Amino acid sequence: MKKDSIKADEISIVVADESHLPYVQTILSTIEAAAKVRGTGIAKRSPDYIEMKMKERKAIIALTQDGEFAGFCYIETWSDKKFVANSGLIVVDKFRGHGLAKRIKKKAFQISRERFPDAKIFGLTTGLAVMKINSELGYRPVTFSELTDDEDFWKGCQSCVNYDILQRTNKRLCLCTGMLYDPSWNKEKEQAEAKSHNLVVKPVKKQIKIAAKVVQSKKKSRKSTASNKIQIG
Repeated sequence: MKKDSIKADEISIVVADESHLPYVQTILSTIEAAAKVRGTGIAKRSPDYIEMKMKERKAIIALTQDGEFAGFCYIETWSDKKFVANSGLIVVDKFRGHGLAKRIKKKAFQISRERFPDAKIFGLTTGLAVMKINSELGYRPVTFSELTDDEDFWKGCQSCVNYDILQRTNKRLCLCTGMLYDPSWNKEKEQAEAKSHNLVVKPVKKQIKIAAKVVQSKKKSRKSTASNKIQIG
C-alpha cells in the first residue's frame, strides 16, 4: 500500500488483545528504529511486557484493512495507580501524515480515563507534535516534581542517550518536557461554570417574582375599581 493511497478511515484504532500477539516483535523493532532516528530514548520493553499489556487490554494498536501494522501505544500505571502514562507512542513512517498519532493518543487517553478516572495522566516528550496533541487533550506542561516519584518509571529513562542529564539534575531537568492531565482541573472548571450559571439564574427568578407582584397588584386594582362601580350604582 503506497502512502499516497492511504486514507485515514482505512486504518483501524483498536484496543489490543491476545489476537494481536503476533505483532509484538514488529512493534519492538519499530520502537527501537524510531528511537535511533529521534536521537532520544523510548523506554525499552521486553516482548513479555508488551504481551502482558495486550492481554491486560492496556495497549492500543493501529492496523490497515490488510492487517498491516501502522501504530501503537500502551498504558502504564504508577504510584499505586495514582498516575497513568500513555507510553511507547509510535507510528510507522509510511503511515504518517494522516493524523494517526493523534487518533492513537486520543484512544489511549479515553481508555485511561475510563479505567482510572481519578488518576493523573502524564508523559515525557521532546516532540512538538505530541506536545500539541497533549495540549488539545487538556495536558499542561509541568515540572518533573509534579510527576510520579515511582523509581521504576524513571528507570525506563536509562535507555535514553540523555539519561546522564537526568541524573546530573537529580530528575529536575532533561531535554524532555513533562506534561500532565489532572482530572481535578475539570472538576474545578465544572464548579466554576456551575457557580456562573447560578449567578445568571438567580436574577431571572427575582424578575419573575417582581412580574408576579405587578400582575397581582393589577388584579387587586381591577377588583377595587369594580367594587367602587357597584357601590356608586
